[in-house]
Amino acid sequence: MVDHLTKNMRSWNMSRIRSRHTKPEVIVRSFLHRSGYRFKINDSKLPGCPDIVLPKYKTVIFAHGCFWHRHKNCPKATTPSTNKEYWTKKFRNNVSRDNEVKKELEKLKWRIIIIWECEVTNDPLSVLNEIVCTLEKNVPKGYSVELDRNKILKLAEERSNYLINRESRNHGK
Repeated sequence: MVDHLTKNMRSWNMSRIRSRHTKPEVIVRSFLHRSGYRFKINDSKLPGCPDIVLPKYKTVIFAHGCFWHRHKNCPKATTPSTNKEYWTKKFRNNVSRDNEVKKELEKLKWRIIIIWECEVTNDPLSVLNEIVCTLEKNVPKGYSVELDRNKILKLAEERSNYLINRESRNHGK
């Protein structure tokens, strides 16, 4: 199948794909902050520059996009039909890098939580509950998060739009 976009248009589209402040990240960060957890974001001092770092709990959280990080059995983890060789290599390198980063962090005795885009979008309360249970080993499994799913998703959407608008204003200077 032929790409219907020009090289410049495709390049422009790809440049708009964000690697930071994604909707799943914003949902988790907002929840953690509201729950009293304090964290760093994108800490470049650690291997893999984790999305969220909770030093007090010696825990890092990666918010993985299903497409880019190849979430097994997820409908979003498709392979484009054009330039298959390129994409196969790209995805293989991404997964390999993820595994290396995980090994390095484990050597440094960090606990690693990986959340997937589809899981956070489909059932944020369950994902957030799992994060809390992992952070607080003494919290019983039956602990439930008293937040409204729609409010969480709406908050993340508003925050994402704010960040996009702020970035575009800063680039115009």
